[in-house]
Amino acid sequence: MTEVRTAGIVSRTLAAFLDLLTVLAMLAGTYLTVAFVAFLVDVRSFDFPTVPWLFTVPGFLVGCILYQVIAWTVFGRTLGQGLMGLQVVRRKSTANLHVLQAFGRAVVCTLFPLGLAWVVLSPKRRSVQDIAARSRVIYGHRRR
Repeated sequence: MTEVRTAGIVSRTLAAFLDLLTVLAMLAGTYLTVAFVAFLVDVRSFDFPTVPWLFTVPGFLVGCILYQVIAWTVFGRTLGQGLMGLQVVRRKSTANLHVLQAFGRAVVCTLFPLGLAWVVLSPKRRSVQDIAARSRVIYGHRRR
């Protein structure tokens, strides 16, 4: 059996940045899909839909949370974490997070991203999100 190593700050930060780009791309894709449908409905009077600023902030936050919850419960990793070779698991096993556990972790990750910096100070390389959700981020891919 190979040793399970907890991920450090650099790989986690890069994964978080890739996930941010992923959520922004999904939101942009959703907007473009809505615009395309509006174009198909009425070609002659088409104008790009305006989105109120207030709607974009909650949409971004909800998008971030849903993206992370689905990714962690189904795959054990987000796209960014997968590209960096990371996996989010329960604190005492290598199983995927429960839905409520993933939801709590996603809320803390989204609303308090600076909690990731605690990895540098923690002897066990745990972020505030890991402590709150009783999770850990490890290197390597789990075999199925």
